[in-house]
Amino acid sequence: MASAPIPSVASGALAHKPLSVVLITLNAAAQLRPCLESAAFADEILVVDSGSSDGTQELAAACGARVLHQDWLGFGPQKHFAVTQAAHDWVLCLDADERVTPELAAAISAALDSDSDVAAFRFARCNRFLGRYLRHGEGYPDWSLRLFDRRRARWSDDAVHEKVVADGPVGTLAGDLLHDSAETIAAYLAKQNRYTTLAAEGAVAAGQRARAGKVWASPLLRFFKFFVVRRGYRDGLPGFIHIVIGCFNSFTKYAKMIELQRAASASSSVSSTTQASRDSRA
Repeated sequence: MASAPIPSVASGALAHKPLSVVLITLNAAAQLRPCLESAAFADEILVVDSGSSDGTQELAAACGARVLHQDWLGFGPQKHFAVTQAAHDWVLCLDADERVTPELAAAISAALDSDSDVAAFRFARCNRFLGRYLRHGEGYPDWSLRLFDRRRARWSDDAVHEKVVADGPVGTLAGDLLHDSAETIAAYLAKQNRYTTLAAEGAVAAGQRARAGKVWASPLLRFFKFFVVRRGYRDGLPGFIHIVIGCFNSFTKYAKMIELQRAASASSSVSSTTQASRDSRA
């Protein structure tokens, strides 16, 4: 059955600062429609797809979105490209498994209709994990800076853990962005493994160094901060599992950095030995 188009924007909405909602997608058909429906208050919805084979592009178009194709560039560059293709300067960047709550939509509309000189806005993201919305610990408030004027803010070029860098004041909005990830633990761990590899490679490339103390101290401090100080224990077993995985990610990132550092050191040592041998023969 064909999907019905998303309702058009109400007359007069966001009259002062028109809004483009921007998504990047890849095989997101199973989760996309609720996201697009929650963004129906915007003047434009733009979906930049990197080659879906599950009908994502067709579903997005049927729901009223403008759809473009762009081969994968990495998270930061892909999102930056998508923002440059939007029809309007004010953009709200969403993921396919996220939904804008009515309270947040109202706050966004009010902010864009104001005369504020703010360059970007952040709001809380509420993550669902093992069937439960986390309200404490690392899962909430997961502050997300996603609404911005592209003339004064942009996505970083990071391959993972990309962020919006604003050149101007940043405001805070009421309301939550719901993150409805339907991943299994196995899929979640596989994704975290990829992310920690990219994070470790990026850190080493930027000249950062990991030492033994970071490997053991980082996960312990992270657990204390999110489970104890920010009361992650109040989210029950899902909250505990979520925080433990986050602590393991910290451990894994620094362990991978040490592995990369040692590999680079060994390679450098071999190169030096080879060069010295050549020099002695000269």
